[in-house]
Amino acid sequence: MSVVLTIINILLVLVALVIVVAVLMQQGNSAGLGAIGGGAETFLGKNKAHDIDGKLSLITKISAAVFIVLAILSTALQ
Repeated sequence: MSVVLTIINILLVLVALVIVVAVLMQQGNSAGLGAIGGGAETFLGKNKAHDIDGKLSLITKISAAVFIVLAILSTALQ
């Protein structure tokens, strides 16, 4: 079991690094309070899925899910 826990912990650290890098590479939300007055683009008007921010958002979501699964698995095996 020690080998399995070591592998899971190494994967946990690597996924955490992926999350940090993906979040830091994303652009900030510059809408701010301008979104209250309707100055922001609509959901359907902006095609986020095809640009780099959309891909980074997807990578962040997937790696966060993998991180949670690995953390629960690591805790359950200890």
